[in-house]
Amino acid sequence: MTPDRRSPLRLTRHLRRADIVRMALPPLKGPFTVDTYQRLGELGILGEDDRVELIDGQVVEMSPIGDRHASCVRRLNGLFARQLLDVAVIDVQNPVVLGRRDAPQPDVTLLVPRADAYPHHPRAQDILLVIEVADTTVAYDRDVKLPLYARVGIPEAWLVDLERDRVQVCREPAGGRYTSVRAVSRGNTITPLRFPTMTVAADDVLG
Repeated sequence: MTPDRRSPLRLTRHLRRADIVRMALPPLKGPFTVDTYQRLGELGILGEDDRVELIDGQVVEMSPIGDRHASCVRRLNGLFARQLLDVAVIDVQNPVVLGRRDAPQPDVTLLVPRADAYPHHPRAQDILLVIEVADTTVAYDRDVKLPLYARVGIPEAWLVDLERDRVQVCREPAGGRYTSVRAVSRGNTITPLRFPTMTVAADDVLG
């Protein structure tokens, strides 16, 4: 039999970077439990780079992180790392599980120290302070996420409002809301409720 001397098969076109860009997030109709939500990731329906969180059983796509937002999160991480490294776990933009149908991703979370470094996502009872940084999402963070944190009894939440140049310090959760809310502007300081020896300048948070 005569050998086939034809040229080897070639791709009909060169592979371009655009060919491997992940498609837009598909519409997902909930409600989902946390277990089902995590299963969406295992199945590849949600990717590691998808900026999503689970709120009241719905998969919510989060806004892209802008420069001011990212810079503020870095400042907060640095402030807490310098003073609380041995007394709290500092978590940045990782999920917390707050019930069967809620797994938000706060910008910064201070957790009770644990030797096992939390092999599973932290729960409400593990959280000492939760912080949301907002430049374009103030209403969502204030009206949706803060009440969620209050409902599960997280003792303190901060909302860093970059647009208004202030930090809202929320304490005393009761009846699904924080009953003590204080706006801290530049030139003033905050002492975290669970860390009474620490003082944080609003200017250092706002940049």
